[in-house]
Amino acid sequence: MKAMILAAGKGERMRPLTLTTPKPLLQAGRKPLIVHHLERLRRAGLTDVVINHAWLGEQIEQALGDGTDFGLRIVYSPEGEPLETAGGIIKALPLLTAEGDEWFLVINGDIWCDFDFSRLTPPTDADALLVLADNPQHNAGGDFHLRADGTVAAEGPDKLTFSGISLIHRRLFDHHQQGHRKLAPILRAAMAEHRVKGLAHHGHWIDIGTPERLQQLDDWLHDSPEDERW
Repeated sequence: MKAMILAAGKGERMRPLTLTTPKPLLQAGRKPLIVHHLERLRRAGLTDVVINHAWLGEQIEQALGDGTDFGLRIVYSPEGEPLETAGGIIKALPLLTAEGDEWFLVINGDIWCDFDFSRLTPPTDADALLVLADNPQHNAGGDFHLRADGTVAAEGPDKLTFSGISLIHRRLFDHHQQGHRKLAPILRAAMAEHRVKGLAHHGHWIDIGTPERLQQLDDWLHDSPEDERW
């Protein structure tokens, strides 16, 4: 199974930091955010990675190369202008899937999470498996409801926050063409058909959407022993 790291956003809320540096290369804990993902993927045994990029994307390619330094094989899906999450995934599908291997892992490039990717197993009766995190202060109402049977609903009590980590089967996009397209409406349509599963993660997770949150993560990583992050 291959993994995709979404790295095409402009990081407008992170300005001025992202005026000259793409968001995935901003550092926390003495290394770029995207490198934390690469290390976790390698540790989980996932070695084939697709990275999409747009804003200052050449810097990402220069920094990471073909993945050899990380024990990975990295290929890139350049977009020019960002295509949103679903649009970026659809464009990269030929790089992500092959006959007999149509599930892939997707990770938002602007999160940090101690989730163990090896816990993810493709469900037999769904098109997506979402990792849902405890609600942060800035998203107190959550995003989706995790039912007792493991399916995810768009509405319901005690909603959790979508972590930005998911397993997706390519058939989720069967009726969608390439172009600028968001993922949430596609997921909600699949939820209405009970075709989305989920699991709760109660460990450390942060959406690095502002310079303040980046600083919080950097402080936490500096204060936490390496073995506590795994």
